[in-house]
Amino acid sequence: MTLNPQYVMVGKEFVPQYYAMFDDPLKRAELQKLYSPTDSYMTFEGDQVQGAAKIIEKVLGLSIQKISRVITTIDSQPTIDGGILVNVMGRLQCDEDPTHSFSQVFLLKPKAGAFYIAHDVFRLGLHNTA
Repeated sequence: MTLNPQYVMVGKEFVPQYYAMFDDPLKRAELQKLYSPTDSYMTFEGDQVQGAAKIIEKVLGLSIQKISRVITTIDSQPTIDGGILVNVMGRLQCDEDPTHSFSQVFLLKPKAGAFYIAHDVFRLGLHNTA
């Protein structure tokens, strides 16, 4: 069992770096280097894709140009293999859409002295209630 003692710091440093790339349309393609070519999974609003190329295809296929985001919380936990589970909650506004709450969970796995995103799950805080 190898718990990463820096899990809180890594989570708090990772999140702003990730969103700085995601929220800038000119930098979104750079996100590909954060995912494994074959072993990464992303579920974005229920649509699941695997591998860096498919993940970036999904991200670049979003027609979002302007994102305003406020991070409310970043919670991190170590995993027994040296990885880090990161849970993010906040609010965002895309283009001229209304502001919505969101949550995103990342599982960062260690590889060659760094981390890659093994799992990424994103959901807006929308509820289908009648």
